[in-house]
Amino acid sequence: MVRLNMILLLATVVAALGVVTSQHKARKLFQDLEAEQNRAKQLEVEYGQLQLELSAWATPPRIEKAAREKLKMRVPEAAKIISVTADALLGEPR
Repeated sequence: MVRLNMILLLATVVAALGVVTSQHKARKLFQDLEAEQNRAKQLEVEYGQLQLELSAWATPPRIEKAAREKLKMRVPEAAKIISVTADALLGEPR
């Protein structure tokens, strides 16, 4: 009888340790999941900010200002503007 009690006690201890270990792993994985979800939220916010910044950089007035100041470009005089049609490019007569 003592032998059976010892075997049952050992089985109970092993099962209890298994439960504790699995609960610890589950809690650790849950913490990791929450951390990654927070990181995903931060990345979404950063992505939104970058999209706003990109749209601000791509506005026509900003591009025109950069062309004038950095590239020293200017709008040509009206007399020097030549319009080319698609027919002229293809060599078709009008």
